[in-house]
Parts: sequence; C-alpha cells; structure tokens
Amino acid sequence: MFSNFFLKSFRILLFPLALLYGAIVLLRNWLYDRGWMRSVSFGLPLICVGNLSVGGTGKSPMVEYLLTRLKSRYRVATLSRGYKRKTRGYALANTSSTALEIGDEPMLFHRKFPEVPVAVGEERLVAIPQLLHDRPDTQAVILDDAFQHRPIKAGLNILLTDYGNLYTRDFFLPTGDLRDSRSSAGRAEVIVVTKCPAGLTLAEKEALRREFAPRSGQHLFFTSIAYGAAYHIVTRQFSSIDEHTEVLLVTGIANPRPLKTYLEERVQTYSMMHYGDHHIFSIDDWREIRDRFAALEGPKKIILTTEKDAMRLLKFENELAGLPFYVLPIEHRFLFEEGTQFDSIVYTFIQEFKKPG
Repeated sequence: MFSNFFLKSFRILLFPLALLYGAIVLLRNWLYDRGWMRSVSFGLPLICVGNLSVGGTGKSPMVEYLLTRLKSRYRVATLSRGYKRKTRGYALANTSSTALEIGDEPMLFHRKFPEVPVAVGEERLVAIPQLLHDRPDTQAVILDDAFQHRPIKAGLNILLTDYGNLYTRDFFLPTGDLRDSRSSAGRAEVIVVTKCPAGLTLAEKEALRREFAPRSGQHLFFTSIAYGAAYHIVTRQFSSIDEHTEVLLVTGIANPRPLKTYLEERVQTYSMMHYGDHHIFSIDDWREIRDRFAALEGPKKIILTTEKDAMRLLKFENELAGLPFYVLPIEHRFLFEEGTQFDSIVYTFIQEFKKPG
C-alpha cells in the first residue's frame, strides 16, 4: 500500500512532463487532422485494434476473437509491431518462428491460428505491402495495437478501454496512463469497455454511455473476461483448478489483477511471481520459478501462467514437460447479448468495403 501511495505521489510530481507530452501528442494529431501529415489508405479492409493508454486492455484476446470469426469467411492476416522481439524489420511467421523473433503476442496468434498469416513490422506502412506481396490472396488485415500509428488509415477502428482504468478518467503519461488524447476516441468506429464485471447492470451501462457520450454512428460495447480450461503448456492436456489446488502464478503482463481475482474466487491460497510486462524469461528466472514451486507443500500443486507468458517460456520446453505447468486461456464475452451486433459491424465493413477513389 505504501509503495502504491509513493508511486502515485511521484507521478503527480511529474505533472509538468505530462503537460509537455500531452502538448506534443495534441500537436501531432492536429497536424494529421489538418492534412499537414498524411495518412495512407490501402485497397483492402484494415481493422485496427488499439487503445489510448499503456497497459493491458485486452487487445490480444480481441484480435483472437476477430480471427475466430473471420478466418472461415475471409483470407485474413494480422500485422503487429512485434513488441520486445530481438529482431527488427518485417517478418512473416513460419514453422520455426519463436517469440524472441516475432514477439509473444504474434507468436500466440501464429500458434493458435497456424492457417492465418501473422506478420510483424515496426513500420506498418512498409510492412503491409510486404505482407500483401507474400500473401497476395489476403482479403483483410487486422492491425494489432495500431491506433496511434496514424501514417496508416484503417477503415474500422476498434478502441478498447479497461473498465478499471477508463480513458475518460485518465491523464497523459507519466502522471496518468494515456499515450494519446482522450479526444482521439472520436476516430474510432467502435469503443469496447473491457474487463467489466459480469453482472454489470443496465443502469451502470447507461451511466457509462453518458460518460463516453459516443458520437453519432459510433458504437459502444461492454465485455467481461471469460477464462477457459487450463491446459498443460507442452502436452496441452486439460486440468481443473479447485479449492484444493495450490497455485504458483507466474506472470509478465501489464495488468494481472483480473487473473488474481479469478484465483481468489477458486483457490484457498496462491503465491505469485510477477515480472515486468513482456518480460523475457532467463535461465535464472526459470530456476527461481522451479525452486519456488518445489518449496510448495500442497498435495495438488501447479504452476499457472497466461498464454502470452507461455510463448516466452516455451524455450524451456524440455524442463517444462515434466512439471504440472499450466496455461490459462482468456477471451472476451460480450455483455447484454450484443456480440452478434458487434460481429455484424465487422462483417458489414468487410463486405461493403470499397477501395479509396
């Protein structure tokens, strides 16, 4: 509690830097909005999934949600920056790709959807033509975490915001978590409030609608987190987690709070090893995890991690095979039975897409 108070106090002291950062962001957006800096459109549907803040808002599960629904209808591909990978430039995932080469999130997409072209590239303006050269039959591209990448103009922007850290109540970095202006939300065709309580009421929904005040034609949706069955990181066999399970939680994600809540509701006790977001696990980290697990005394004990973390831990596959090391999948669940409406917006955008004149 003291550390959180100190961190908040320190961030308030950085308010002048936040004002400077905000001014730079506003100027950049103004230049794009006035046409002084150009955004380029492409001759196929581009769907952008992004947010306004740093930290986890559920972008990867949203990309997976879209891939699940689109891959049987269209030849769809994904393009990510490949954050924290050890390579640079454009790359298209193949059977020998690793998380170190393409990043943990693209590796997760490639592993779960092997039939889908998964590409990475910091300069998306350059990477899209390269992707289309490699896969000329591509009919639509999902741009992962590209809302701030204004050199490209996507046709459908899906903006995510965490229920526990709404952009409407946030401020610029480093005092707050915003990396873009709140007014930039006006560029989105769809806003999704993620990680909502599953029991969000209609009154709460309407209060949030008034707070967001979506513009005419802008759609607002609400999702909660749904966790799937835990599966072994190597064998992919499923296992149940109940009150008798002693869990060592290993995470390197921005916001582990929902995962901690999930465990608190299901097990009596658990311990946690929390690393930085997109942490590259070293051999020393692995030894520390292994030793910490060995010290647990419960008769039914497991190690649990997220799917993104698993992509960075698979390099220890030989050691992992002999341990009860499990992965917990996550997905978006649309509230108020509005998932069909969301899907229809995406389908209609692709079906009615017209090339820029």
